[in-house]
Amino acid sequence: MAISLAALLGVPSLKLTKSGLAETTWHQDIHWVAVTEQEDPQRFLNGGELVLTTGMRLRTAPEQRRFVRQVQRAGAVGIGFGIGLTHDAVPPALIAEANRWGLPVVEVPYETPFIAIGKLVADAQSADHYAKLERLIAGHQVLARALLTGGGLAELLKHLGSMLRTEIVLTQFTAQLYNSAVGSPSPTADRWASYPIPTGRRDACTLWVRHPFEDSGIVGYAQNLISVELNNMVKQRQSQRALAGQVLEDVIHGTLDATEATRRLAGIGVNSTRKNVVLLAESAAHTKQLGSSSLPQPLAAAVTAVVGKDLVVLVHDDGSGASALARSLSDHLAEAGIHATIGIGGAYTKPNGLRWSYFEARDAASHGLPVNEPERLSLTSLLLASEDVPLADMANESLNPLRNFDAAHGAELMTTLESYLSNNGSVAAVAEELTLHRNTVRYRLAQITELTGYDPAQTADRVQLWLALAVQRLSARHPR
Repeated sequence: MAISLAALLGVPSLKLTKSGLAETTWHQDIHWVAVTEQEDPQRFLNGGELVLTTGMRLRTAPEQRRFVRQVQRAGAVGIGFGIGLTHDAVPPALIAEANRWGLPVVEVPYETPFIAIGKLVADAQSADHYAKLERLIAGHQVLARALLTGGGLAELLKHLGSMLRTEIVLTQFTAQLYNSAVGSPSPTADRWASYPIPTGRRDACTLWVRHPFEDSGIVGYAQNLISVELNNMVKQRQSQRALAGQVLEDVIHGTLDATEATRRLAGIGVNSTRKNVVLLAESAAHTKQLGSSSLPQPLAAAVTAVVGKDLVVLVHDDGSGASALARSLSDHLAEAGIHATIGIGGAYTKPNGLRWSYFEARDAASHGLPVNEPERLSLTSLLLASEDVPLADMANESLNPLRNFDAAHGAELMTTLESYLSNNGSVAAVAEELTLHRNTVRYRLAQITELTGYDPAQTADRVQLWLALAVQRLSARHPR
């Protein structure tokens, strides 16, 4: 380790003796040795040096006092005064001024060359540097071993905290992935040092280290290891979600019998004998990022899959409802800059119940709010859950005559029909919404009846047209 003034005085071969009276500063480490014969050496010093001089230019007491003040202001740890050349002893004025400022003074005998002192200090610095490198390399090996032997991030951070002798927290947005602090306090900028963990993705984390601690370079290495592990976790998520997505698509499309569906769901961690809820997240703008995004802490144990372009999260229904989990997912994605809508399905058992919950969630997500509750007994979800019903054909048969007429005449019959159904059959509301005369609305409704064979004013026909529009909307958003 670095040598102090006290240790330097203890080297017999140097034959150094104390000349100053300062007692509290003899144990300061010497960072370097500076030899000077300048009257004002302050501008050549960086602080922490032992300043060696023979006082060649320090002939008078004022010059000697001024020299001490300049050395003290530069932050030197002491003065080594060589005798036997210009001065036979350390000048009393220099000692008195040094005592005034609490600056140690060492008398260097004529037979001790300054270079011997400089070499001893340099050797101590070199040994200290070598020891730090050894500790750093050993620390690298410990952290890498903790990560590569299956301990993961938690084991790596545990060892990092032990090395730094302090508390460690790893956060992802507002969630905490790891916290060694008692009572799980939230890190704050005044008591914690923060280190960003770059991953090149939207789920970057921050490493927090609580003051005080001494960093020998191990934190930088830990940052790199954490970054690599986070990227590996993203790749693992993508792979697992792709495999789970294949299973869910087979279950959703009804291509498996109940026994096989139950077995394959169990293979991806879904117990279909319990009630499960589907949370479906869709994002037209951030499809790729959505599929690889991390989940908030409350959903850490949930089974996730990518189905089509959507992220599907399967959660066990414990009776508390899924709304809070859906909001947690929505907030987490928003923090990552992913604009998504979340649909919530109902809680059902068995593979068929999972299909039902999926289509309810898909239907709910189409409402466009950040979090969308399911509509109970949704007819569109019921029909979509059956592969045997030719939904697209039924919808096209009802709506194609209107689309073709609109394309040929610009009549806006589809717009009028959608407005009529969304306004619960109110001609006045449609007229106000579309800025039309009520008679114009009635005329268009008559054209719709004539072209489709369905009268929007009749309940049965209105249901048929509403279902056709709902299927068209969902099919456009989620093509099979």
